[in-house]
Amino acid sequence: MCFESAGMADIDRLVELRLAYLREDLGALSAGDEARIRSRLPDYFRRHLGCDLTALAARDGAAIVACAWLLAVEKPMSPAFINGKTGMVLNVYTRPEYRGRGYARRLMEMLMKEAASQGLCVVELKATRMGYGLYKSLGFEDAGTDYRGMIWKTASRSHKGANT
Repeated sequence: MCFESAGMADIDRLVELRLAYLREDLGALSAGDEARIRSRLPDYFRRHLGCDLTALAARDGAAIVACAWLLAVEKPMSPAFINGKTGMVLNVYTRPEYRGRGYARRLMEMLMKEAASQGLCVVELKATRMGYGLYKSLGFEDAGTDYRGMIWKTASRSHKGANT
């Protein structure tokens, strides 16, 4: 097993892992949502991969069998993130047949080192029930905030579907 950063040559594999993650998290995707994601996500990766998005991969030969992504964001400074540099963990996913082997842990450890090397002062994530224990064991804490997560969907959203 090889653990490393994914690059531009891996875009098709990253799209497939994103779709697999979404299907497992949300259930079946509508044909329209899947088609839009499949057609637009490669451009997202071309614009962000290696810039503000780090994608880490566990490879079994040429196949990527697990991944974890770190999106770096600079926000206006506050005491909670004094330099304004924060990160968001996204799409931590291991193909079902490779689970239970520590691949997600290894990728998360690498991701945390990457976050530190980028000078990020806070890294956030939304944990599923399956991932919660892993993140707690790596030192992530419950946010324990009085703020409640909310979303607003713009009127220009052209279709109904997943919020993730």
